[in-house]
Amino acid sequence: MTTNTEAAWTAVADPSRRRILERLAQRPRTVAELTRELDLSQPAISQHLKVLRAADIVAYTADGARHVYEVRPDGLAALRDDLDRFWRTALGNFRRITEEER
Repeated sequence: MTTNTEAAWTAVADPSRRRILERLAQRPRTVAELTRELDLSQPAISQHLKVLRAADIVAYTADGARHVYEVRPDGLAALRDDLDRFWRTALGNFRRITEEER
């Protein structure tokens, strides 16, 4: 697991950050929108977004004075790759065990 992948897993371990990701997966949003929708303070939302940005899971574009955040599919791909590896290993081990029991 790379350092960046570890940062991504750490980032999504927090329930508030997962709620933010769920909202951003629907459509891009500003900090103000997330604050209203999630009933979290603006500083809390900003801090969570900072962690998600550092893990390359979200990105933002500037729209005047506003920052519009969105999910980075490439950032989530690293997590998906880890899960795929886990399941391939687990299923391979299951197959091996069941074949040995025959």
